[in-house]
Amino acid sequence: MRIGELAEATGTTPRALRHYEQAGLITSQRAANGYRFYDAAVAGRVRNIRYLVDVGLTLDDVRVFLPCLDGDVTKGPASDAALRVACERLAVMDERIAAQLAVRDRLAAALAEATGGRVRPVA
Repeated sequence: MRIGELAEATGTTPRALRHYEQAGLITSQRAANGYRFYDAAVAGRVRNIRYLVDVGLTLDDVRVFLPCLDGDVTKGPASDAALRVACERLAVMDERIAAQLAVRDRLAAALAEATGGRVRPVA
């Protein structure tokens, strides 16, 4: 299938597919005119990549999952490396959330002080 067909079938964009290919996560064949052609099985791999990115992993993180990208990544047993990557990414997210909450709390306190408590942040 051509890149546009694969993009449509997987709910992604041709640009993202080219990025995945550049990152070494998917491969294509080239026609004489330079167009990319993908095996139909690549669609499952792309869906798995999108799933992993959607849960917060980076494309570098996704590389750890290469051995299982052609199956169902949500059903198979996780490798130690995959679990480590997921735990590390979760820790990064938790740190970012904590930092954002601290900033939010400082802004709410400044707003309360500036308005004598008349204005409260919307929760």
